[in-house]
Amino acid sequence: MDHLALPDPESYPKWPSRVLIAPQTDKPDPPRMRQLILDLLPEERPSFENFVAGGNAEALTGLAAWLAPVNREPLFFLWGEAGAGKSHLLQASEAAYSDARIDPDLAQIAPDGCTHAVDNVEALSARGQISLFNLINRLCASGGRLLAAASVPPLQLRLREDLRTRLGSSLVYRLQPLSDGEKLAALGEQARARGLLLPAEAFAYLFLRAPRDMRSLTALLMAIDRYSLEHQRPVTLSLLREVLQTPLER
Repeated sequence: MDHLALPDPESYPKWPSRVLIAPQTDKPDPPRMRQLILDLLPEERPSFENFVAGGNAEALTGLAAWLAPVNREPLFFLWGEAGAGKSHLLQASEAAYSDARIDPDLAQIAPDGCTHAVDNVEALSARGQISLFNLINRLCASGGRLLAAASVPPLQLRLREDLRTRLGSSLVYRLQPLSDGEKLAALGEQARARGLLLPAEAFAYLFLRAPRDMRSLTALLMAIDRYSLEHQRPVTLSLLREVLQTPLER
């Protein structure tokens, strides 16, 4: 896990705390942490309401306008680094969703439907690229729409030229990742909504020991809340260490 600079502690949310958590140097090993995140991924379906926008208001406004029934633009493209929220928004759109990392040939893509979402298009195989090109042609001819996403803008994709050109004609928006301050604020709001009072040191503890994408941080916050309630224990350093080191059943 990489060691990034923590935000200024003065920016951490300040609420009454149940306990004072002292700093520690122990860290769960990477395989255990990866399994923990897989076990604790939020069960809540991605939606526009639970998306943390940060500095992406323009992209969200553009996407909402594109999804409106009166819109006739056939193609919309989101790009940005991992963890920026592309997959969240594609799944929130309620389009027929496909992930090219899981299905690079797009063999499982729905044969019908007027709105499709294809994630991670940079992972498409040669067969998948042909399938996506044909899908775009069909959707454009029938009045359907395609929402696509990748880590780079369309014209930088290493795909066949005709597909890159079609994707390049999309409405294109970049998603910016949340800053550490925005993540702290979002976690603070989620904690407050759950009635969970965490001291500032708890946020620093999580930021040092967990992946910093919002989905993983939300999963850990859910785990802390659930574990505390299930075991009828207050949030202490010992409890946080147990949550970070022990995969929990949903």
